[in-house]
Amino acid sequence: MDTMEQRRNRIVEFVNERSSITFADLKEAFPEVSDMTLRTDLKVLDSEAKIIRVHGGAKAVTTVLGNDDRLALREVRNIEKKETIVTKAMSLVKPDTTIFLDSGSTTTMLARALPDQPMMIFTASLTVAMELSRLEQADVFVIGGRLNRNSRSMYGQAAIEQLARVRFDRAFIGVTGYDDRGFNCGHAEENALKRYVVSHTENNVLLMDSSKVGKSSTFTFATPDQVDIVISDDDLPDSFLAMCERESIEVL
Repeated sequence: MDTMEQRRNRIVEFVNERSSITFADLKEAFPEVSDMTLRTDLKVLDSEAKIIRVHGGAKAVTTVLGNDDRLALREVRNIEKKETIVTKAMSLVKPDTTIFLDSGSTTTMLARALPDQPMMIFTASLTVAMELSRLEQADVFVIGGRLNRNSRSMYGQAAIEQLARVRFDRAFIGVTGYDDRGFNCGHAEENALKRYVVSHTENNVLLMDSSKVGKSSTFTFATPDQVDIVISDDDLPDSFLAMCERESIEVL
C-alpha cells in the first residue's frame, strides 16, 4: 500500500500526464482511496503549488501557467533520482565548514535533510532558507537581491556583492544541463551568481540527475576543469563518465 506521500506524488504525475482531470477521473484512478482523502490530497497539493485545483477537478501547473520549468513543477520530476542524489550529498556535509546551497528543487530537498550541526550556510534560495530555518546550531545567511519568482531565489549584482568577502569550503550547485560547452543554466543573472560561487569555492559539487546530460541551455556557468564532484543517479551515460574520468571529476 502506498504511503500518503507516495499517493500524492502519484496524483501529481497523473494530473501532469493528462494536463487536466475531473474528480471522477481521480476516483477511477485511485478506487481504493476515499472521496474525503482524495479531496484532502488535492487541497494539500494545491497549497504546495504542485497542481492547480479547479471546480470539479484539477489541472497541471503547466496548463495554467504555461511555463514548464517553474520550481513547483520541477519539485515533482524525477523524485526518486533526486532522493538518491540527496542521500549521496549528505556524506559531503561536514560540521564546522562554510557551504553554499544553490537554488533548485534538489538543493531544497538537501536542505530539508541536513542535520543540525555547527556550520555556516549561505544561500540565495528562499525555499532552501525556509528549510534551514529549523536548524539551531548552524549560522544561516540569506543573500538578498532581485527576486526570481519562478525559482524563488535572489539574483543580481547586489547578491554577488554580498559574497565579496566570503570563500566557501564546498558549494552544492544545481544544473539545468550539460553539453559540450560545460554545465549550464537558462537565466543570465543566476548564471552570473553560479559563476561567482564556483570561482570562490574550494570544492565544487554539482547536483544533477542523468536526464540533464546532453541538455543545452543558454548560459554556461562552469567548465569541467572547475568541477570537483558530480552527484547523480546511477544512469549517467558512458560518454559523460569518460569525460569525468579525463577531467578527474569524482562521480558519486
